[in-house]
Amino acid sequence: MSTRPRAGLGRVLEDLGTTLLDLAYGDPDGVDHIDGVVIHDPLDEPVLPPRALVLGVGIEGVPAISGALRRLGGSTAAALVVRSPVPVSEELAASVRESGVALLGLTRGASWAQLAALLRSLLADGDVGADGSEAVGGPASGDLFALANAVAALLDAPVTIEDRSSRVLAFSGRQEEADPSRVETILGRQVPDRYTRSMEEMGVFRELYRGDRPVYVDPLAAGLDDLVMPRVAIAVRAGDEVLGSIWAAVRAPLNPERTRAFQDAAKLVALHMMRLRAGADVQRRLRADLVGQALEAGPAAAEAVRRLGLVGRTAVVLAMSPADPSDPSVDEHTRLVGEQKRVSDAFAMHLGAVYPRSAVALLGDVAYAIVPVPDVADAIRVACDFVERVGVRVRARIGVGCVALDVAGLRRSRTAADRALRVLRSGAGARRVAQLADVEVEVLLLELRDLMAAQGDPPAGPIARLAAYDATHGGNLVQTLRAWLDAFGDVAAASAAMYVHQNTFRYRLRRLSEVGGLDLTDPDARFAAMLHLRLMPG
Repeated sequence: MSTRPRAGLGRVLEDLGTTLLDLAYGDPDGVDHIDGVVIHDPLDEPVLPPRALVLGVGIEGVPAISGALRRLGGSTAAALVVRSPVPVSEELAASVRESGVALLGLTRGASWAQLAALLRSLLADGDVGADGSEAVGGPASGDLFALANAVAALLDAPVTIEDRSSRVLAFSGRQEEADPSRVETILGRQVPDRYTRSMEEMGVFRELYRGDRPVYVDPLAAGLDDLVMPRVAIAVRAGDEVLGSIWAAVRAPLNPERTRAFQDAAKLVALHMMRLRAGADVQRRLRADLVGQALEAGPAAAEAVRRLGLVGRTAVVLAMSPADPSDPSVDEHTRLVGEQKRVSDAFAMHLGAVYPRSAVALLGDVAYAIVPVPDVADAIRVACDFVERVGVRVRARIGVGCVALDVAGLRRSRTAADRALRVLRSGAGARRVAQLADVEVEVLLLELRDLMAAQGDPPAGPIARLAAYDATHGGNLVQTLRAWLDAFGDVAAASAAMYVHQNTFRYRLRRLSEVGGLDLTDPDARFAAMLHLRLMPG
């Protein structure tokens, strides 16, 4: 039985909206699931299943679109898709309201056949991309390696399929027929920088991404001496979006027949790449939904735990901060999001290798993992192993929760992990993994600081008076008090820490007692002062 819910119109727009579809009119949240995809035929009206998504091929203009919407409203269709741009019209808006059928626009450059195949794969029963058994245009859907071999057979040349960053996603056989540079690319799963820089300088990528025809690259003209064989490349597109490219190592330019075959192959590769991406996004969202429901301990938590395969298992929740926003290498928002996803995926892979039943999901900016372990020590060990493997470049921090024996315990474990993670993210100490028992004092101080901020009371008392004096007179009475308390009243040690003479330090102590009204002989006053200093920002 599938664990994936039927896709509604909102889910379809999330999966394909950034590339192929735009919502023109209507409410996507009003359609919780779609039962089928139908191509509109004005000469032979098809029988529509309930909540059908209708592809309005050839329907254009306000009167034609409006008439189609009203006809579809009587058959309980979910949405109508027409070619963009969709006219801005009050008549269309009224037709959508009356019919209850949403109106979508298909971006220019995208084919109806491509859209129909993608929609059917997204609406199919079962997890998208779960087993790769479904066929999309020949090879098993998502099997880019099989598709690369098929393209290589059409062109009679070894090929690679690459993304926008020139990372190799798949490659065909017969790579030994190419030059050593192709072998280097395959082994590294990345086109070497010296090749990409030379091609960027030549304008190869600009020409490649600007059109839909193959681009011939002469290695001599490119100044690439170790690139023996010429290359023919074509962009892989889904509408206006460039997904990547296909590169073939050839001995001569392609003839017209093989050029057409290469162009057709690029469309098929685009379909496979879109389905892979859509499937990964759907599975990631489903996993995140289940993990979130399990950690909330609400009405759906028990079912979520069952679907995650964690029934009857003790578990510990780990909360990981995948990236540090203050890290200059990921200070841009888009790069930060990408870094979070990358580290979260690495975290899931690491846990899955040790505990296959682990469930990991990125919720907001925290990656939560439900790890089926018998005790906290095992969870700490696997967390420490992960941070050691990723090294210091990835500034991941992991809070470890308590042992959860049931669904209600998962929520308590998450709360404990969140509290520990907050201390680690605040920069208190150099540790990167901690459980609540390790940082309990720091947690209480942070939560007390939150309480003071929530009450909105202005700082008062001896420490506030000392801070105000220092700000006005450029003094260091707060620093003096802090040093004295840290040294347990040892004037010699405290004055040495501040690099001042002991007599000078004693004078400052008398002065801060006068200014702050602080009795340093009173243990309660010393405790209050120490606590207030800990709560001061900075």
